[in-house]
Amino acid sequence: MARKNYPDEFKRDAVALYRDTEGATITQIAAELGVSEATLSAWCKSAGVAIRHRRGSVETELAPGAESPEQELVRLRAENKTLRATEARLSTERDILRSAAKYFGRGDELVSRFQFVADHLHAFEVKWLCAVVEVARSSFYAWLAGADSRAAKAAADEALAARIRVVHGEDNTYGAPRITAELNDGAPDGERVNHKRVARVMRGAGIVGYRRRRRVKTTAADPASQKVPDLLKRDFTAAQINTRYVGDITYLPLATGGNLYLATVIDCCSRRVAGWAIADHMRTELVTDALNAAAALRGTLAGAVFHSDHGSQYTSRDFVSLCREYGVIQSMGAVGTSADNALAESFNAALKREILQDRACWPDAATCRREVFRWLARYNTKRRHSHCRQSSPATYERTLTPATLPEAA
Repeated sequence: MARKNYPDEFKRDAVALYRDTEGATITQIAAELGVSEATLSAWCKSAGVAIRHRRGSVETELAPGAESPEQELVRLRAENKTLRATEARLSTERDILRSAAKYFGRGDELVSRFQFVADHLHAFEVKWLCAVVEVARSSFYAWLAGADSRAAKAAADEALAARIRVVHGEDNTYGAPRITAELNDGAPDGERVNHKRVARVMRGAGIVGYRRRRRVKTTAADPASQKVPDLLKRDFTAAQINTRYVGDITYLPLATGGNLYLATVIDCCSRRVAGWAIADHMRTELVTDALNAAAALRGTLAGAVFHSDHGSQYTSRDFVSLCREYGVIQSMGAVGTSADNALAESFNAALKREILQDRACWPDAATCRREVFRWLARYNTKRRHSHCRQSSPATYERTLTPATLPEAA
């Protein structure tokens, strides 16, 4: 088909007709003239006449490349739909986060997130809940499937916590190792508990033992005393009982003013307090009474080493003479070095920590003497000691001593 050639005058008249006809469109004018819309549009553009498009009753002019009103409407509707969906999603996420706030800040944050999702399944979709708290849906469903086993574990832990409270309530001092030993004492293999589990349950139940508190110096060396060598060299062990002892004096503060004082003689092998004495003074009689008590318990102290600090009581003539009488060999650490008598220092700290607990002192001398006596008796016969494989010193000695060794009263 031959291409039509239109005279320039026809082109000018066509453009003028379109331009001057109010409300007319390219489509309408092109149809009237029998030319294509593209041809008429090209003539208008060449003449610098903007193409109009009707939108309702309002005429607009489109720049080259601009979208039509129909295209714009489609785009705006799509954008509006997207915005509404985004707003709905954000609103849902805000609601979820407000509900989730109280679940966070707990011990196990991941478990708290799973629990939150489980508690809100009735209100939100799982995919939204998991997305907001940032957990995988597969992980949540795996956690949900283990609900029965977790409930059984929680019940078992609560039962264990009740048993722990009974043991801990005896003196409110035992920590996880000693409580574990107490629970396992005599228990069949299937009922024994691990110390890590005991520690975890204690933390969850708020059950704690007591720890070391401050100490006060009670040693006053006599510069004129005879020098005694250190035979232990910080080795506070012994292969047999009644061969090595350590001793010290510690103060027992009273609310009424002043102090009582405790002197001890501790067996390095079993950690048993073989002898002790309590008085309202720190004279030499205090330490001689403690050594006499140890001699009465053991029957003989011949050949045993007794280690102490350089306090004037231990370097006094009376105490040195008593050691010779019993056949005891004295040993002393360096002046002013508590580590050289660490076993006795540690014992003193444990005694005060476990008896006083949150108190600063004893109310009076009678109460102090009674409570210290009771603790010492319990320490020897019942209190579990890590050195003694979590048995009491007296029980530990029975595994080591001949049947002829005298027992404490």
